[in-house]
Amino acid sequence: MAKIKIYDTTLRDGTQGEEISLSSQEKLRIAEELDKMGFDYIEGGWPGSNAKDKEFFAKAKAVKFKYAKLAAFSMTKRKNISIKDDQNMQELLAAETPVVTIVGKAWDIHVDVVLKTTKEENLNMIYETIKFFKDKNKEVIFDAEHYFDGFKSDKDYALQTLKKAEEAGASCVVLCDTNGGTMPDELSKIIKETKQEIKTELGIHCHNDSGLAVANTIAAVQNGITHVQGTINGVGERTGNSDLVPIIANLQLKLGFDCIKNISQLKQLSNFVYELMNLIPNKKQPYVGESAFAHKGGMHVDAVTKDPVTYEHIEPKTVGNIRRILASDLSGKSNILEKSREFNIPLDDEEGKKITVLVKEKESRGYHYEAADASLALLMLKNKKSYRPLFKTERFNVMTERHEGIDINKASITVAVGDYRLETCSDGKGPVDALNKALRKAIIRFYPDLEKIHLTDFKVRIVDGNKATEATTRVLIESTDGNNIWTTIGVSNDIIAASYEALVEGIEYGLLKIF
Repeated sequence: MAKIKIYDTTLRDGTQGEEISLSSQEKLRIAEELDKMGFDYIEGGWPGSNAKDKEFFAKAKAVKFKYAKLAAFSMTKRKNISIKDDQNMQELLAAETPVVTIVGKAWDIHVDVVLKTTKEENLNMIYETIKFFKDKNKEVIFDAEHYFDGFKSDKDYALQTLKKAEEAGASCVVLCDTNGGTMPDELSKIIKETKQEIKTELGIHCHNDSGLAVANTIAAVQNGITHVQGTINGVGERTGNSDLVPIIANLQLKLGFDCIKNISQLKQLSNFVYELMNLIPNKKQPYVGESAFAHKGGMHVDAVTKDPVTYEHIEPKTVGNIRRILASDLSGKSNILEKSREFNIPLDDEEGKKITVLVKEKESRGYHYEAADASLALLMLKNKKSYRPLFKTERFNVMTERHEGIDINKASITVAVGDYRLETCSDGKGPVDALNKALRKAIIRFYPDLEKIHLTDFKVRIVDGNKATEATTRVLIESTDGNNIWTTIGVSNDIIAASYEALVEGIEYGLLKIF
């Protein structure tokens, strides 16, 4: 397989995205994960721009990377100044990385308007900067900023910037679609023309302003590009950079290129980066998203259970993902029977039909079982003849009082456990908390494992808001025993009743240990 060099710029270009910030230690953890995956280059940051990046490179000196080369980034030297007097250049040297990546202007408008210098001086800046680091035995990569726009504006000058980089000894010249506005056919045409003029290895760096960054990157590789830049999950300025996750998967799994060593860890890497960046993972992200291999329609599920290739373009585990069968009002019996196998709750054909009808009926009233697997499992159990409830709630009462600005919440409850009838009451920080404490107080001596079960999330949604205060309320409660996490659902036009239903099912599921 032909090798494609993967250059990750999550730690530099990716952190320019809105609401994204990483500490130097977090950047180091991501760099170590990228190295384990077999990435070729990791761009750590711009040491001349901020103290955090300088700190990262200082820490990285103690790390031995097995596969990846660490790169430090900077713009070319400033105009009308020597390299030894340019602080950016000195900080780049101090980073002591084997690779230096230099960005330079390839669009004449940037030379005139942004740099406010001559075209000749810009070429000198490119040449002198690359030559300086080349003479220091660094591998130098040149990022030709706005190359495609520059090519369309002044083809000869855009090519001159690449030739200067080549002449100075750059090991790779990267063509950047910095504004993200180039169409795939334009990009392919420009690359073909560029390859006729430049003998040095060519790279590609695309932004996603037109939603084409991944497509453009793949088109570039199909036109002979062998060095690919991007970020994990496509994070970056404005609408982001090329997402290396689907790029790697498409190049390696669909087109037969050799990109990274551990592609089966791609989902884990994606989630790891989301976590450190404090971002919610994109459920719809190709290949690695939670919904990437989720099947809801009954016809789809029926086909997938017979042969996954009918509705899956790859085996999910290839990239570390899993197949998910969803149950909803769109479900057929195939969905329910597949879920029952997943839960290890055997259902015969008649039971499968019964549960299918029940799910459709309850979903029409506001239930949403694809978001609450634990409640679906309990629905299956409760409709088997062998089911015996752990406890039954005979009644409960909640009182909320506000006195001199202070809220007082009390709950009383009557619960039956076998032949025992128990009445308890409790205070709480809210009505649901008071109910939770009262229920636990009633049954804890029968089920000591209840101590391990805790609520971790509580979500409330109004299903039919047009009915105002009479609207149906849907409550989702997430619970854990420290090892497993499960979600249960309650629906009612009374928010307390909906909350209690989800609460009770969360406790029952945990005690039954249906994992």
